[in-house]
Amino acid sequence: MPSRIAGTGSYLPARVLTNAELAARVGSSDEWIRTRTGICQRHIAADAETTSDLAVHAARRALDAAGIAPADVDLIIVATTTPDMIFPSTACIVQAKLGAAGGPAFDVQAVCSGFVYALTIADRMVADGLARNALVIGAEIYSRILDWNDRGTCVLFGDGAGAVVLVPSDTPGVLATKLHADGSHRDILCVPGQVHNGRVTGTPFLHMDGGAVFKFAVKVLADVAEESLAACHMDASAIDWLIPHQANIRIMDATAKRLGLGAERVIVTVDRHGNTSAASIPLALDTAVRDGRIQRGQHVMLLGVGGGFTWGSVFLRWL
Repeated sequence: MPSRIAGTGSYLPARVLTNAELAARVGSSDEWIRTRTGICQRHIAADAETTSDLAVHAARRALDAAGIAPADVDLIIVATTTPDMIFPSTACIVQAKLGAAGGPAFDVQAVCSGFVYALTIADRMVADGLARNALVIGAEIYSRILDWNDRGTCVLFGDGAGAVVLVPSDTPGVLATKLHADGSHRDILCVPGQVHNGRVTGTPFLHMDGGAVFKFAVKVLADVAEESLAACHMDASAIDWLIPHQANIRIMDATAKRLGLGAERVIVTVDRHGNTSAASIPLALDTAVRDGRIQRGQHVMLLGVGGGFTWGSVFLRWL
């Protein structure tokens, strides 16, 4: 049985951190940040908020949009790099908070590609009859793994969550998915810390080689989009809306250019949200669904790339 997205939802923490406020802290400027990243502001979780809290808010909004009760959810997958704790999974915590006990619940760790990975897994489980109402969430609190004195990284990221509900459909909504990884590039974007005998060893802060990430991301995003299109015997002209991982406006523009798409067909939220890792694609998707840009019958291409390195695409027909 094919699957389709029946509802979307998102959540952003109340606190907004502007470039002006951040620039004063790291010795930069609003113009320097905007021209290099396209980011104007980002949201920061409150001290008492957890990743599962953000995920639950987004999940409830997606379930409301789909007209599905939490008790009817029989699969929960949370894509996150910033779980509530080492274990149990954030998905299990979300399941308990929603009151959706019974079905499988687990996390996917593919960094900024996490939502694309999670959606692919959920699509296959629905197609195989292992789930009927699947909740797929991307949720992150990156503000807690940043060195706020490093302007090369701290200006880029924000906190948030996005979710979709995936259900069986007579007409396919998920048309094609493609996933990849190459661990030989693991050092150019990572958080190399770990817990060892009750202590944090290594560094618990995000490390990134920005130039290497840019070159890698632009190449693989366009390539993996072409793979999904080829599986459907279509070309890039079939894409009505491109929703790439919201990492950096220059990466997004370069990807669209390689696919021959104009800027008017790219959904952009990085200016308001920053890079929210696994949450960025579902946040952008929910924004475009709720403001009416995405219409029934249109084709939507989701593209993710992140540490690992991981990358992937999901090509949708909006039903």
